[in-house]
Amino acid sequence: MIDRDLAELYCVDTRTLNQAVRRNILRFPEDFMFQLNNEEFQNWMSQIVISKKELMGLRKNPLVFTEQGVAMLSGILKSSHAINVNMAIMRAFVMIREYLESSKELSLKIRELEKSIIGQDEKIKLILQAIKDLITKNEDKKVTRRPIGY
Repeated sequence: MIDRDLAELYCVDTRTLNQAVRRNILRFPEDFMFQLNNEEFQNWMSQIVISKKELMGLRKNPLVFTEQGVAMLSGILKSSHAINVNMAIMRAFVMIREYLESSKELSLKIRELEKSIIGQDEKIKLILQAIKDLITKNEDKKVTRRPIGY
C-alpha cells in the first residue's frame, strides 16, 4: 500500500507517517517497505487520472508497504484509530489471500478441463466427416424407380 493511502486511512499526514517510519527504520527492511524508483513512480502516476500534470504535491517518490510493513506500522502508530484501521487492513489482506487461494483451485480445475478437451476437436472432425460420408453415400445410392400404378 502507498504511504499516502495509509496516512489517509490512519487520519495522519503523509509527512507524519513517513517521519514515524524513518525514526523506526530498523523495523522496516526491504521486504516490509520500499520506495518507488522513478520508473515505477511514473508508471504509478500514469494510472491516476488527474487534471493537473503536477506531481500531486509529491517531492519524493512514495513509500510502499507490504502486508508485513502495514502490520509493523501498528507498532509505531499507537492511537486507537490506527489500531482499528490496522486490524481492518489485516483482515482485508487475509480475505485477498483466501480469494487468491480459491482462484488457484478454480484455475487448476479449468486447466484440467482444457487438457481433457484437447484432442476432442480431431474426434469431432472425424465424426462430422463420417456423417458427411454417410450422407453422400446415401445420395449416390438413390435409385430412380418406375412409378407404381397403371
